[in-house]
Parts: sequence; C-alpha cells; structure tokens
Amino acid sequence: MSGGDYGNWTYSEYLNLNELLALQGEDRGVSADEMHFIIVHQTFELWFKQVIKELSEVRDILGQVPVPEDEIPRAVEHLGRTTEIFRLMANQWTVLETLTPQGFLAFRDGLGSASGFESYQMREFEILLGLEDADRIGGMDPLETFRRMAKRGEEHREVLAKLEDASSRPSLAESLMLWVERTPIMGSVFGSDNDQESVMQYVDSHLEAHKGICDAASGSSEMMAARMKASHESAISFLKPDGVPSRRRAGLLFIESYRELPLLAWPRKLIDAIVELEESMVKWRHSHARMVERIMGRRIGTGGTSGVDYLDATSEYRIFKDLWAVRTILVKPQMRPELVNSEFYGYHSTNE
Repeated sequence: MSGGDYGNWTYSEYLNLNELLALQGEDRGVSADEMHFIIVHQTFELWFKQVIKELSEVRDILGQVPVPEDEIPRAVEHLGRTTEIFRLMANQWTVLETLTPQGFLAFRDGLGSASGFESYQMREFEILLGLEDADRIGGMDPLETFRRMAKRGEEHREVLAKLEDASSRPSLAESLMLWVERTPIMGSVFGSDNDQESVMQYVDSHLEAHKGICDAASGSSEMMAARMKASHESAISFLKPDGVPSRRRAGLLFIESYRELPLLAWPRKLIDAIVELEESMVKWRHSHARMVERIMGRRIGTGGTSGVDYLDATSEYRIFKDLWAVRTILVKPQMRPELVNSEFYGYHSTNE
C-alpha cells in the first residue's frame, strides 16, 4: 500500500490505483487497440481471483462433516455471485469484439508465444471445481505447461507450487457429492442400521416407476420401444453403476424428486446454484470461441493450440455430470415412490 494509515486511506491508496494503472503497457507505447486487449484480459484475471476465493469458500463449507445447516445459505450466496461473474465475463467478450481483425493483427506478433492457455488462475479454478484430467481435451495434464515454464525462474516455480497445492486438495465436486451422499433418504440416515436396505427400496421403487413411464411411451413403434428400453437401462446404470445403489446418486435423486420438503429447501437451492454456475461457465467458454472466430478466424492460437476448435471443445467440459444426468431419470410427482417418514423433513403429507 502506497502511503496512508490503515483505515485512513484515500480512494487511490485503498485500491492501489497508481500501481494498477501503470500495468497497461503505456511505458512501451502501446496503441489504443492493444491497451484495450490488455485491460480486458487483466480484468478477466482479477475476476478469476475472485472466482477462486468464492469457490474455495463453498468447497470448505461443504467439506465439513457434518455441514452446519446455517452455512448452506452462505454457500449458495457465494455460488450466486460466481455465476454473475461468469455472466459478466461472457458479456465482456462483446467489448473485445470491437477490436477489428486488422487491429488485432497489428500487434499480434508482439504477443510472441504468450497465450490465454497459460492463465494459471483459470487452471486453478478448473482444478478447484473438480475438472478431471481424463475429461480434458486429449486427457491433457493441466500442469504440464507450468512445469516447463517453471524453468524460467522463481516466479514460475511459485505458480507451479500453487497449482500442485490446489491439485492435492479436495475439489468442490468431490466435497459436494460427499455431502449429497449423507442426505437422509426416506428418513434413513447415512450409516445407520438398515440404511442400505432403505436406499435399495427407494431406488428400486423409483426404477419401477421409471419403467412404467418408459413402457407407456413405447407404443407400437419398434424404434420408440428400443429407445425407451435404452432409456430405462441408462437409468439403472446411473443409479446402480456397480449393480448396487450409489448412495450419492440416490441422495441427489431424492433431493430433486422431493423438492417441496422444507428440510431439503436449501440443499435443493445449492444444487440448482451449482447447475446454474456450470451453465454460465459453458456460455462464457462458448462466447470466447465466437469472439476469437470473429476476430482471427481459424488461425492457430499464439500458444500453438488449434485456436477456435480448441475453445469449442472446452465448451463441452462438464464437471458436475451427475447433477445434469439425474434430471433425465426424474418421474412426475404422481409416480414418485410414496414418501416415508415425512415428519423427518418437517412436512406432513395429506396421505399420512
């Protein structure tokens, strides 16, 4: 901080404005177009820093056993803010689209091999979220680039160490699903006596209802019958991946199926917030690809990637796959397994 006592700062001192505004390349005489390019990307990096802070808070909240109920609303708030950041960043690409192809080519060579692919904060929040290496393009190791760059000096070695530390910690996706796994199902508490039996009964009852829907939709068409059969087999594979119920997926299904239960109100909101977050990330990546295609066509990226094709492929990334997949196997409320122990969830059914 340049001057000023703590709590007695001026606006510029509090924000480190002098230092911040000296970082846009004016000392090397950049054009308005290049300064625009620099500022947009610096702004992204500032938002990435906030995203990492918000998501770390959520991961740490969900990593507690048990998770204090009064902290779930705070996790939802962090997720909501992060979603709005990604929406803002998606719109930020439209600002960069005011740069013409010729305007970009005028300074592109000055970038050398520098590329957004080298954004270590983007890699950090992907790791924090739980993006698996196997799901990356070509099974890419996200740290490989940074291991090579670490040879350039101490600053790069510190970046690598930071990413390695992030990789060693539980991800948000893992913390979330461990929390979902402990969801009381039909009043049965995780780890209690007869819990496995209760979960099995719930899953089998749901699959029976799902089969009824598929059978009714099959009709007289062989093609439709085959599709409905495949749909039901997919539901079985989802809920019983190893021949026995996955309690994580069963818990997720229960939350999505009985959304009206008071005890599940905040868990439902949290799951919805994560789906909304991932949707906003997909749209942000898609907007990035369209901006690049508009300005530089399908040129090879400065970092040696395939450019637009690479960016389009990243927009297919999904981290919270089960949260999307469970929606495929939901049944209408009238066909849900009858709720057992409704009072456990702060709810009294008219059928009891």
